[in-house]
Amino acid sequence: MAIPLVNLSRQHEELHDEIREAIDGVLERGDFVLGSEVTEFENEFAEYCETKHCIGVGSGLDALTLTLRGLGVGKGDEVIVPANTFVATALAVQHVGATPVLVDHDPETYAIDTHRLSAAMNARTKAIIPVHLYGHPADMDTIQTFAQEHGLITIEDAAQAHGARYKGRRCGGLGQAAAFSFYPGKNLGAVGDAGAIVTNDDSLAQWLRTARNYGSAVKYKHTIRGFNTRLDSIQAAVLRVKLRYLDEWNERRRWLACEYGKLLGGTDLILPIERDDVEHVYHLYVVRHDLRDALLSRLQQHGIQAGIHYPVPIQTQTAFARGCMTSGPLTHSNTMCDQLLSLPLCPFLSLDELEEVAHVVTETLALAKQSEIKTAVS
Repeated sequence: MAIPLVNLSRQHEELHDEIREAIDGVLERGDFVLGSEVTEFENEFAEYCETKHCIGVGSGLDALTLTLRGLGVGKGDEVIVPANTFVATALAVQHVGATPVLVDHDPETYAIDTHRLSAAMNARTKAIIPVHLYGHPADMDTIQTFAQEHGLITIEDAAQAHGARYKGRRCGGLGQAAAFSFYPGKNLGAVGDAGAIVTNDDSLAQWLRTARNYGSAVKYKHTIRGFNTRLDSIQAAVLRVKLRYLDEWNERRRWLACEYGKLLGGTDLILPIERDDVEHVYHLYVVRHDLRDALLSRLQQHGIQAGIHYPVPIQTQTAFARGCMTSGPLTHSNTMCDQLLSLPLCPFLSLDELEEVAHVVTETLALAKQSEIKTAVS
């Protein structure tokens, strides 16, 4: 059977009528830019994240970039970021003229290794961007304590953590601000590019609303040099529909992850963990093995789409040959990029499909083990 990494067609088939009605409403009203659906979604998502404000923008990268600018991060500053993340985290830092300082990740959660923060710190350090990677929250208490001791800004990259909780609190309300992406494959995804910032900072929220709209809070009056990065009304309408199902979908993801754990627990795969004080939302189900490429190839032969997040480390990317620093050895980030594999997981993955994925994985590993034994005997 063909099994996609994320089955968006099933999601949109199930929500077809609701999404169609929401989009038709925007078409009838004609309020395509900063319309009523944007305002409603911002209110609803802020409440969902347990924050005061939500500001919709064009993408997750824009959300990070504008937040850095709004909090005064710029030329000459350094920002601590995890090396194991999507390129947008570091790219946003460069876009405001600051320097990303890459820190190795925790080998268990894959989030930033908090034991290495001190080595990344100097007089130019202005901020830290923890990433709640794959849907598992970073160690925010330790990060916030470190940030407060050194007078640093904390901006959560929550692009993969819609609905995740850290010690009972939603990701998004754990720092000065948080950036979300609503790329279609996210736990809460639009039908195109979209993003948002959530914050409890009134002055930052006001600046962001002005900055996203050409620097204008009142039409034709431009108080700052702004940008054109506004959440489209049609995307907001779709997101409002999907937000109603997000908790249910996240629970399904968690149940599927548990089923994977039962079926793959007897193998020598390194499976994802969930710390006791967090609620993982499994944006991705990422396993680790030295035979990653062989596993990927065999899954693909069986029509199963697996993924690699992320195959090329930031520090080796051409775009970061200049204007990027490392704070020490990136041992895990350099080696694990050849071992990490994302297995299919989304709320619309059936149990039969999950069992088929697990069967192919366990069979492949068993064959590899038999080959090793035969080689050792011979």
